[in-house]
Amino acid sequence: FNRAQQDSFLPYVEDGTVVLVGATTENPSFELNGALLSRCQVLVLHRLGEAALTELLTRAEAAIGRRPPLTGEARAALLAMADGDGRYLLGMVEQILGWERLQGSGGDAEDLTAEDLTAVVTSRAPLYDKSGEEHYNLISALHKSMRGCDPDAALYWLARMLDGGEDPLYIVRRLTRFASEDVGMADPEALRTTLAAWDAYERLGSPEGELAIAQAVVHLATAPKSVAVYRGLTRARKAARGTGSLAPPAHILNAPTGLMKKLGYGEGYQYDPDAPDGFSGADYFPDDYAPPGGREPFYEPTDNGYERGVRERLARWEELRRIRRDPRAQEEH
Repeated sequence: FNRAQQDSFLPYVEDGTVVLVGATTENPSFELNGALLSRCQVLVLHRLGEAALTELLTRAEAAIGRRPPLTGEARAALLAMADGDGRYLLGMVEQILGWERLQGSGGDAEDLTAEDLTAVVTSRAPLYDKSGEEHYNLISALHKSMRGCDPDAALYWLARMLDGGEDPLYIVRRLTRFASEDVGMADPEALRTTLAAWDAYERLGSPEGELAIAQAVVHLATAPKSVAVYRGLTRARKAARGTGSLAPPAHILNAPTGLMKKLGYGEGYQYDPDAPDGFSGADYFPDDYAPPGGREPFYEPTDNGYERGVRERLARWEELRRIRRDPRAQEEH
């Protein structure tokens, strides 16, 4: 039902005229609008655990009057292959019984080993919906594993997504975002690595190109982390919205015409490479820049990785600015 059709249910579900019951393998919040969902009680049915699958298998054995021809190891493998799906478990039991009948042994077939079992039944495809909740759950798990500096867990979730049929280009796009947002200037090579992985996959395709994606995942998971650039851009955008359309200061404007020169464009510009210490300390903000609460730094580097050196350089430059603004400090310097 579309949104308008769902809305038509609201008064009747509200007063009890209609008792709405739904069952879905998807997260209902993706399909039901908030008003209708708020009038329903959501019961989450989780995948079956080992105990529940064992109980289901025991009931199946009671129904057929005997155990399927499986060794103890193969029996455990059968439960693992079901991957929490009771219906699939019963289907595999039927496949085993069908194989037993084909042997013509009248129920006396030699027990299947775990290795034999895979030849008799096909393994269940991993539960994964590229457009549903599992899609978002697994990419979130990959992100948080990399953010938590756990390359093994990150590789596991990458493998789950690839085996589930996820588009590798979607994964590498998210890795590229992660390289800027979560690693940032703590390791500038991270962004180059993810872009190289993207390029390698587009050239090689699957499965060869997937190794480049795995390399990028390991690089991101083991890299030092910093969100200083992300936070700096957020602060800068807030300041830009709050200060309107202020013009750049005249000294950093180009003056390609005589009139612009007469108007003072470029006048007083200081060329940093020629300045002492390679740093002029000029002010590059608009002349009337005065954000509410005063001027505060946007980018505040951490002490992690490459950013530690950036932090030290910025501190040195700030000290030079202070010296050049204060004549007495200049004399002391």
